[in-house]
Amino acid sequence: MRGVATEEQAKADGAGPLGLYVHVPFCAATCDFCAFYQVRPTAESVEGFMKCVEAEAALVEWRPLTTVFWGGGTPGLLSPRDLGRLAGIVQALPGGAAPREWTVELAPASVTPERLAVLKCAGVTRVSLGVQSFSPALLDALGRAHSREQVFRAYERIRSAGFASVNLDLMFALPGQSAPEWDADIDEAVALAPDHISTYCLTFEEDTLLWVKLSQGRVRLDPENEARMYERTWDRLGSAGYAQYEISNFARAGHACLHNVNTWRMGEWVGLGPSAASQHRGWRGSNVADLPEWAALVGRGERMTRERTALNPALLVEDALVFGLRMNAGVDVSRLWSRCPGAPRERVEELVDRLAAEGLVARDGPRLRLEPRGRLLADSIGSEIMVAFDLPAAAKAGPA
Repeated sequence: MRGVATEEQAKADGAGPLGLYVHVPFCAATCDFCAFYQVRPTAESVEGFMKCVEAEAALVEWRPLTTVFWGGGTPGLLSPRDLGRLAGIVQALPGGAAPREWTVELAPASVTPERLAVLKCAGVTRVSLGVQSFSPALLDALGRAHSREQVFRAYERIRSAGFASVNLDLMFALPGQSAPEWDADIDEAVALAPDHISTYCLTFEEDTLLWVKLSQGRVRLDPENEARMYERTWDRLGSAGYAQYEISNFARAGHACLHNVNTWRMGEWVGLGPSAASQHRGWRGSNVADLPEWAALVGRGERMTRERTALNPALLVEDALVFGLRMNAGVDVSRLWSRCPGAPRERVEELVDRLAAEGLVARDGPRLRLEPRGRLLADSIGSEIMVAFDLPAAAKAGPA
């Protein structure tokens, strides 16, 4: 049984981009805001993970990779030896020896010269450093395990190692954070001169310590303050030479994250590891978020068993519109309709007309993009688009 492929997937010659995401689930401690699947490492669990990643990769029908991204968890928690082993698994895949972009997420406390040397030798081109804040008080409030001094030391080591691109992850609208404190974080990040800066508004995910604090009234939401911080971020980073290309992402010329752009454009990617998602060869789904269960499934030759959905053009057009509007370039809606003539075009166009009248979206020929005020409401606009599609579950799932 196969789903209907995307335009990129339909290119049998493999001309479309293919990304690889590897979820490394190990963390020494869980930050208060983090909802990603993670476990504390043991020698046995790390060894089992390494073997199962290789076994899972053997279950995939590959074509040459365009991008690679290691996230977590904390990939840098692996020893230099295990980082080298994981890199070897990637390098053995078609195109894995020299993808166009290879990103690894690192926590400041895990950055050592030995780890960086292994990653550089393996062909990693891009390092994403999870700073979150330069303020000791705010780092403590988030439950982060690194210090301000470790951020600067880690950044200096990464730059000295000679990686082609470096990103800093920052968070704003933190409990108790003032506008001047956020301005100070932006200024400190810009002073380091990274190639890319990601700025994420703090979200309260269920099953996190932060969600518990919210439910107990120990922290509170402040949407107006969030909006002000969004706008200050866009203005200040734009003035500093960082072009916004997606709501939360800013880059100097040539340094946009290709892996993420491929995902937002509904390209193909393969996810390896527990909880990793995939969109590949006409199917979308994710691995179970449990290390032993994932290992057992891989041992039986099974992967991508959760929320497994056969793709069809309508579903992909819906997602391409929702995620594409988060990018400053917007989306070519005429191209989307040609890809999916059966999509509910009239309902969506009526929604777009209303959003345009409200000053939330703008048309530039065939392209549709969010206005600055619309970017502040991107999540709710995305929800409205999904309601406008409102396809029966059977139709969205594709043919049997």
